[in-house]
Amino acid sequence: MAFVEIGFKGNPLTIHKAITHPHFGEKTVLVTDTWDYVDLWLRRSNQEKARFFWQQAHSFYDATRVLPKIASPLPAYYCFLNATKAMLIAKGVNFGDQHGVSGYTSPGRTSLSNEFVKFQAGGILAALCTHLGEPPNGSTHSLADLLYNLPYVHRAYDLTFESAKELFIPIASPRIVKSNKTHEAWFVAELQGKYAAQKTLAKLPKGYEQELGDPDKFMIRRKKRFNWIGSDRPASIGRYRSYHQTLRSQVHYICGSQRLWYIKRGGNIPALIPRSSLTLAFAAMHKLSELSRYTPDRLARHFECQHNWLLSEFIESAPDQFLDEISSEMTGREFMPPGRSSRK
Repeated sequence: MAFVEIGFKGNPLTIHKAITHPHFGEKTVLVTDTWDYVDLWLRRSNQEKARFFWQQAHSFYDATRVLPKIASPLPAYYCFLNATKAMLIAKGVNFGDQHGVSGYTSPGRTSLSNEFVKFQAGGILAALCTHLGEPPNGSTHSLADLLYNLPYVHRAYDLTFESAKELFIPIASPRIVKSNKTHEAWFVAELQGKYAAQKTLAKLPKGYEQELGDPDKFMIRRKKRFNWIGSDRPASIGRYRSYHQTLRSQVHYICGSQRLWYIKRGGNIPALIPRSSLTLAFAAMHKLSELSRYTPDRLARHFECQHNWLLSEFIESAPDQFLDEISSEMTGREFMPPGRSSRK
């Protein structure tokens, strides 16, 4: 091979769920209740204000599990809102009192494409965007496009709207490797099954190409490099943190008992939104909460349309995915349910 894997704290150096301050090389937290773990973490950190909002978020989360789908988006959104407040406070990020998002409905038939969300330049969502390295630029998106860009409901989206292009490409064995001859290091991953083909390369985002260093596997790599110097690991891991944050804007995951990673395709796709799952889900759930609160009859009509399963999947899965992501951002750790399949 033309490269070697980089080891860090006894494990291969790889990508991390946290975008901003990941604790590379640390053991995965195997936990039955992430809410309880983070609450104790905040207590140990003397973050009582953040802990208050975290406990509120937990209460709203519990409410989503007993309410019907017409009503559950409202507490789900306030769960997202308060969990985000807790994370921002714990990280020392300032934010305004406004939610940072607004929505409206275009006249016409009941359609996800007629429900719109606007990212505001200030407020809580704007602070989350800035913290994650995204621009709070006042962009407006339809609810359909927001859901299209979420990996954990993408299969439901594809089955609902069969003409839509597949947006997420599954990857295996993501890791960081370095040259045998220089200090250059880069990201590699394996494509498997039907994706292990030359035609997949054209779908990759800009800055990726095939990795030819392992002839036995169909691999891809990121062209951008950083320096990894084994004799100076603190500086090397610092360089990787910067590299990793931009990498994670293109690589996304679905939470569960296994590590499921996907690279978001590139190309000229009008509905493609270059934002994280956290900010997209926050915005989408805000719109659904508005419908639930002010026009529940309209939300009910959405469940009479062809996209009813897609909406149901989002409302059901988004709270757990959001919890996993925001917990990782707050603590820098990765969480998985206990069990043999989740152990390293």
